[in-house]
Amino acid sequence: MRLVEIRLLEGPNVYRLAPVVKVEVAIGRRRTWYGERIPARYALVHLGATVHEREWPDGIVAIAGWARRLRREHGEGVGGVRVHRSSDPGHWILTWPWSGAERARLIAEASIALSERGATPARWARLTGAQDRLLASWIERIGRASATPPPWIRDADRRMPAISISGTNGKSTTTRLLTRILLRAGHHVGTTTSDGILVDERMVEPGDWTGPGGAHEILRRSDVDVAVLETARGGLVLRGVGYESNDASILTNVSSDHLDLQGIHTLPELAEVKATICRITRPDGWVILNADDPFVRAVARTVRARVALFTLEGDASPAVRRHLARGGRAYLVRRGELGEADGTGTADGAAWRPIATVREVPITLAGLARHNVANALAAAAGARALGASIEEVRNGLIDFRPVSEESPGRLNIFRNGARVAIVDFAHNEAGLRVLLDVADGLATNAGGRVTPVTVVIGTAGDRPDDSLRGMGAIAASRTQRIVIKETLGYLRGRSRESVIGELTAGARAAGWTGEVPVYESEVAALRAELNGAAAGADGSRPDAARIVVILCHEDRPGVFALLADLGFRPLQSAAELLSLAPRLEERRGR
Repeated sequence: MRLVEIRLLEGPNVYRLAPVVKVEVAIGRRRTWYGERIPARYALVHLGATVHEREWPDGIVAIAGWARRLRREHGEGVGGVRVHRSSDPGHWILTWPWSGAERARLIAEASIALSERGATPARWARLTGAQDRLLASWIERIGRASATPPPWIRDADRRMPAISISGTNGKSTTTRLLTRILLRAGHHVGTTTSDGILVDERMVEPGDWTGPGGAHEILRRSDVDVAVLETARGGLVLRGVGYESNDASILTNVSSDHLDLQGIHTLPELAEVKATICRITRPDGWVILNADDPFVRAVARTVRARVALFTLEGDASPAVRRHLARGGRAYLVRRGELGEADGTGTADGAAWRPIATVREVPITLAGLARHNVANALAAAAGARALGASIEEVRNGLIDFRPVSEESPGRLNIFRNGARVAIVDFAHNEAGLRVLLDVADGLATNAGGRVTPVTVVIGTAGDRPDDSLRGMGAIAASRTQRIVIKETLGYLRGRSRESVIGELTAGARAAGWTGEVPVYESEVAALRAELNGAAAGADGSRPDAARIVVILCHEDRPGVFALLADLGFRPLQSAAELLSLAPRLEERRGR
């Protein structure tokens, strides 16, 4: 038996909706996970499910027994020990509530140490002299330990409504858009994002604050009256949620990203972790789910709150039709308009209240950016869940633009003559697909493709091989030129050669036979491509029409400064976008 980790989760988590000690151990020979990202039903692992005691291995029985005994003797927490499975072969997870951090950790360490020495936890059991001395030593240490309480914010101490946003893609855009709606509605809004902490859209603390620390900073402020909290996988897995409950939650989608980290290997497991924010939504609140994503849609069965769905399929969505027929609420595009349907038991949603036409919402690019149509629907649902009126939602949606000042690094489009640059944070396969959908739309008119597309790809090194290869394959099948930019500050244990190799292997497997230039930074890659490297490769002029898409993660300020130096101007209005792509005019006239 090998100890993998002892971790104190400080708030609601995938195992329980309260702080717990997590002890993970591995039994048997070392083995590596190998399986399908979407496993068959018989192979599904439900991380939060409790394994019956009769199925526990002997080592787990001993650890659990010592944890029960030591917790009882030292007044540490209320609630029993539970055991959970992991999809990592041979890994078992024990959890139990804790009330004092230092004391709780020592109890976990003592339970492991005593189990490893073969000591039986039953009071009637006779211990050897060495075992008895070891137990006495641990009891003395536990008795002297401090007992710092969990730092989570309880409902009794939370003075403002809060909404949590999670998902693989779209979290930041939905969070920013929701913030704008509530700000225009007259609220003082505290926001956490992967860019930083904002108060009324003003950056007060840069950095990634999507974990419990960011939530604590916002929920304890006296200058805001509503909290909009982007919540990422890392914080959920490593520390838990930083507060007891929320008033509304949004789950945007679940796709392959950050897999093979912290024992999460499959999409159902990832969905279960992210759904923690939905399971803590108050019964009188709203859980807002993407009806088009089967993993997200299934979360409706696990929550206490009311459920609202959003969909890009309109009335064609079977899930939405069923939901409306039962009297549910849905947000969808109907007859070209973006709106809310309050179901009255009829499948066509008789109580229809329009919000805004799609073309009036700038971030949708007149409907070309379908992923942002979904984000707008989610934000509208979230704002309504917090009490915003239809008019207030409309005002916020039409006021928010996809520019670097309002949505930095999220579908920011720049132009210099016939050349176009698109800067986006896309960092996984799903994000790259929807980004290239936009590039295709801008590059194509009624007669077919007229503008070649170059994509500059690269992402953090903590992605599994299949994800990196998938990104390379998508780039190869969707564009005319592939460029790799290194992200040296985000290798996260992987070698730079490995990242480049996997991306290139994916492109080759998809049939790419051309060169794949590699640049050491985002700025170097973009400078070379915009200064004519791509044009020289295909024999065209350096100033020829071209769309360059760059996945920007490491040096956004540098990329924006370079674009300005090269004379690229951000596109900010619908009129500018329509002049760029004739197909958008066709959409507008529909």
